[in-house]
Amino acid sequence: MANTRYKRGLSYAADMAVYTREMAADNAQQLDKLKENLAKALRQDVTDRQRQFLLLYYGQGLNMRQIGERMGVNKSTVSRTIKRGEARLRRCLRYGADRLLEEETDPEAYPKSEYIR
Repeated sequence: MANTRYKRGLSYAADMAVYTREMAADNAQQLDKLKENLAKALRQDVTDRQRQFLLLYYGQGLNMRQIGERMGVNKSTVSRTIKRGEARLRRCLRYGADRLLEEETDPEAYPKSEYIR
């Protein structure tokens, strides 16, 4: 493999740019659906406290110390709550995805205890 040559330079960059544009077009619809499902899961499947901490952390960009000060809790409590909320969202998106992928999901039709444990 000493003679193996890898593409480098401008032609490689141009090829990668074309590939990236083509792949981005294919993924746009999937990304939109994922964002929609994440919003649904955030509304329906995490506790109010987890949702509040996740929104402060990801939405407002506060760090865990700042969230702890604002909410009157320890930084480790904030960290644990965020990790549990993330795990719950991952489980929902992984195992409850077939229900979330349905076009018209009625939140009353699927109680959260049925598919999130």
